[in-house]
Amino acid sequence: MSRDEIPPGTLYLLILKTLAVCGRLHGFEIADSIQQNSDEVLQVEEGSLYPALQRMLRENLVEAHWETSPSNRKVRTYRITPAGIRHLEREVSSFEQMLKGIHLVLSPSES
Repeated sequence: MSRDEIPPGTLYLLILKTLAVCGRLHGFEIADSIQQNSDEVLQVEEGSLYPALQRMLRENLVEAHWETSPSNRKVRTYRITPAGIRHLEREVSSFEQMLKGIHLVLSPSES
């Protein structure tokens, strides 16, 4: 299967879920985790990821810290906040309802 663009409105959901599961990560690790966990179907581009992370910082959904990587480079790592966890829970519920509706439209019952 080829890589597809992230569906509109789901980037926050994917980033927050990744941070909730994996803990503190830097940007490349977030993008790589999403790509690997989607069986290489989804690819988050830097041009989408970092602006989203900046918006999420302003909205207090994530927090950031500067750290030194194992290769002795400065990296900014991100962690989900309690507000981010609440946002994720609401978004997952909303997304699941939307998927249910899409499934009903795509698979109408036979009369």
